[in-house]
Amino acid sequence: MTPPLGWRLGVAGGVALVVLLVDQLAKLAVRAVGDALHVTVIPGVIDFLFVRNIGAAFSMGEGHGIAFAVLALAVIIAIAVYLVRASQLAHLEVVGMAMVAGGAIGNAIDRLVFGFVTDFIATTFIDFPVFNVADIGITVGVVLALIGYMFLSPAAREVDATAELNARDEARAKRKAKQRGERARKIRERNER
Repeated sequence: MTPPLGWRLGVAGGVALVVLLVDQLAKLAVRAVGDALHVTVIPGVIDFLFVRNIGAAFSMGEGHGIAFAVLALAVIIAIAVYLVRASQLAHLEVVGMAMVAGGAIGNAIDRLVFGFVTDFIATTFIDFPVFNVADIGITVGVVLALIGYMFLSPAAREVDATAELNARDEARAKRKAKQRGERARKIRERNER
């Protein structure tokens, strides 16, 4: 069942707002502690460490902050348009896209207000860039939206192979009938001469 537009917008707005608020509150707390922040959360797994990220998600693409803010705006607009205009969506797609939008807004706010994104979640068991709640929202949101689109979307389930094959057969039959008609016309013309 495709969720109605009111549900889509309400849930998307609510989920995006929750991701944005959790992200911004966590970043506010991290900035309040500042460079002194270095806390082991789970020994050998995760530490909290304040990092000023001037790049994109997971510290990639440093030095292009304004471009990433503009890109975030474009992504948010594209998500809003898709949620409003798509004829068939899965509920999970809506939630996933809302998480992406909330994370994109959170990181865009940081870039525009501070000139950097506040990252603080550092994995210690693997060498991975430091990230934040917005990055988690974006990553998890993309995965949920893809799962929703690929496996749960009404549009993905409505592929009717029999109808598709029947349509091809009908088109083929029409072409053959047209070819027979053309041959019959040519024969009549020859006989009339």
